[in-house]
Amino acid sequence: MARFALRRRLLPLPLLVVVVAAVAAPVLAERVNRSASAGLFWSTAKEEADLVRMADPQEDPTAQAVNEQDGLDGGFSSLDGMLQWAIGHSDPEKLKERAQDVQRMSASDLKKRQMELKELMEKLKMPSDAQLMQIAIDDLKNSSLSLEDRHRALHELLILVEPIDNANDLPKIGGLAVVIRELDHPDPDVRKLSAWVLGKASQNNPLIQRQVLELGALAKLMMMVKSEFVEEAIKAFYAVSALIRNNLAGQQLFYAQAGDLMLQDILSNSSIDIRLRRKAVFLVGDLAERQLEALNEDELPFFRNEIFLKAVVDLLASTDLDLQEKALTAVKNLLHLRSTQALIFKEFCGLDAALERMRQQLQDLMAEEFQRDYATDVESLRREVELIYQWKLGKVMQVPT
Repeated sequence: MARFALRRRLLPLPLLVVVVAAVAAPVLAERVNRSASAGLFWSTAKEEADLVRMADPQEDPTAQAVNEQDGLDGGFSSLDGMLQWAIGHSDPEKLKERAQDVQRMSASDLKKRQMELKELMEKLKMPSDAQLMQIAIDDLKNSSLSLEDRHRALHELLILVEPIDNANDLPKIGGLAVVIRELDHPDPDVRKLSAWVLGKASQNNPLIQRQVLELGALAKLMMMVKSEFVEEAIKAFYAVSALIRNNLAGQQLFYAQAGDLMLQDILSNSSIDIRLRRKAVFLVGDLAERQLEALNEDELPFFRNEIFLKAVVDLLASTDLDLQEKALTAVKNLLHLRSTQALIFKEFCGLDAALERMRQQLQDLMAEEFQRDYATDVESLRREVELIYQWKLGKVMQVPT
């Protein structure tokens, strides 16, 4: 590089550009092609050259290795930046030879090489996340957009809204209203992806939770949970959970719109997809746990509903071990609540018998080597629930902590 630094002082800038372009163009072109094959995201709204975006390097080890090796984030912010990169990645002897060749080039050849460099620079430009979100939202606003491109735009948003700062930018460009409108689309995959985007943006984000609730999306999402398309129902439930977790206003609205009945139907219907039932009982346990942390707030009324509580306890008899464990955790948290009554768990829900059946089942599993560790852990949780239950009945003096 030291030898080329001297040569650089002797060459005019246009010639320098062409020298670097001549040597670096194959390397840069390979970089662009490799990036494209690694999974670039394209929007249909503008020319492709302006809209190239690198895939997530965590999902593409090859792209990640390239980025780490080159010390780049996928693009060049200036011509000087590209020149510095090209110089650092070129053989000084080849640069010297090229410089001599370039000095003998005609004006037309020189112009041609300059245009090649310009095209490479255009391909390597990277729009910001905010620009990419705006492009995706503009695409969704286009009523003539193909179904494939509509799916692509929603997939891009799904990745872009994961960082909380990006999610907070979505309403600034009118994106929330646009995505919520897609919940009414006739295509189930569009509805599924739209719910997924809303759930991802709302996760642990009070600002987005509030705005999505104000735009009336909760009722639509709760209706989608009943969809005959399983993936749509699962992603809609994910969005509902993201909207009401750690959000008292969302929980109150959820209850006002018969959310307890929705949960009860899912928990008690064995024909419903097991993934949805797991999510439902996990949400019950999570809501009860958050209720325990909010000592000054009124407990949600459906926690006192004996039919609802029985639907949770009945899951302890499930043959799905994951569902069974999640139900046990939910029962544990429900027992701790002030509003739940021990006699309801005993006389209406049959918790005594459910815990005993589970104990026997876990003993059988502990006899199997490949199930022993899991069964031992769940048995420890079951014993804890049993002690809390005995405390709730007044048969022990101290609640386990």
